[in-house]
Amino acid sequence: MNTHFLGDTAILTGRSLRHITRSLDTIITTAIMPIAFMLLFVYVLGGAIDTGTDAYVDYLLPGILIITIASGVSYTAFRLFLDMNSGIFDRFHSMPIARSSVLWAHVMTSLVAILMSLAVVVLVALLMGFRSGAGVLAWLAVAGILMLFTLALTWLAVIPGLSAKTADGAVVFSYPLIFLPFISSAFVPTETMPGPVRAFAEYQPVTSIVNAIRDLFAGQPVGTDIWIALAWCVGVLIVAYAVAMTIYRRKIS
Repeated sequence: MNTHFLGDTAILTGRSLRHITRSLDTIITTAIMPIAFMLLFVYVLGGAIDTGTDAYVDYLLPGILIITIASGVSYTAFRLFLDMNSGIFDRFHSMPIARSSVLWAHVMTSLVAILMSLAVVVLVALLMGFRSGAGVLAWLAVAGILMLFTLALTWLAVIPGLSAKTADGAVVFSYPLIFLPFISSAFVPTETMPGPVRAFAEYQPVTSIVNAIRDLFAGQPVGTDIWIALAWCVGVLIVAYAVAMTIYRRKIS
């Protein structure tokens, strides 16, 4: 059964990835907005922001990577909504394949597409002067956190993708996710924020994720932020997966 599920998921993921490689504008579009934010903050606003670092792009990049993921999962919800309403799910379910593999294929496609967008953003950051003192293990840790966060948000995106009434409704859920890094340590230290805003910023998930990635990039010792970040990612992933699969089973029953 597991082999059957894995094989079906691999075939359906390959199908979805072929669609993306034929339409690379999705990956480029996902990366454009984060890159625009990076250019704006580094070259226009960065001179007025004191973060205590030599290069503002070094401070900024972790938050930009989070925004890249948040904007990318909106396309996941959109593609899933289109497949649900085009009847292709019904066609797949009429075939002798594992039913959950159809959903997992969308999730794996999202993971691959967003990782490609993240690579584009990091490349642009390097051209803008980003430098990291991280070793191989630290880079692998960053990649692991980003992949886990992508999976968590992707399963969160599956929920509106399955339940939204319109394509716009499937996409709009990502707007708060894109806005969340702005009320965190992604762009400025939380110490500069007024009391209530600072309290929210310091205890919301993006801050711990950004701080952990920033420390890893800088080659500095990582404190409790990495464990808080992992706890948030795993917690969101478990809850989102459970809710998404419940909705999915009701849809196909």
